[in-house]
Amino acid sequence: MSRMTPQETAEACARAMWRDDRASQELGMSLDRVAPGEAELSMTITTAMSNGHGTCHGGYIFTLADSAFAFACNAYNQRSVAQQASVTFIAPAFSGDRLTASAREVSRRGRGGIYDVRVTNQSGEVIAEFRGHSRTVKGTHLPEHV
Repeated sequence: MSRMTPQETAEACARAMWRDDRASQELGMSLDRVAPGEAELSMTITTAMSNGHGTCHGGYIFTLADSAFAFACNAYNQRSVAQQASVTFIAPAFSGDRLTASAREVSRRGRGGIYDVRVTNQSGEVIAEFRGHSRTVKGTHLPEHV
């Protein structure tokens, strides 16, 4: 088998992760795009995701951003986990909104990485900004000879 390009590796890693990612799937997320150090996921907010203020519960927004972060930092066939993450909520989201989380790599050195994720609604309004710090762990998503 010939060596994969970085894009092919990112896509194969995303497919391998998606197969077992029950949380993202059960929340109705879709994996829209992946590239080395980047990922884009989207999700429609349901009434079950609403809080007592009638807006989307922040935990769901965080989860969407965290999932995009996970696919971005796992695009190199090296298992990576979140070491730390934070979110700043900028505007509310509502039931029926389609949110998109776009993750991009800021830095990747040694075993650590930093990723920024912007969450927007269907109108392009920024809903939240998320920053995640990743840490590589043992293991790969694909066989070593790929």
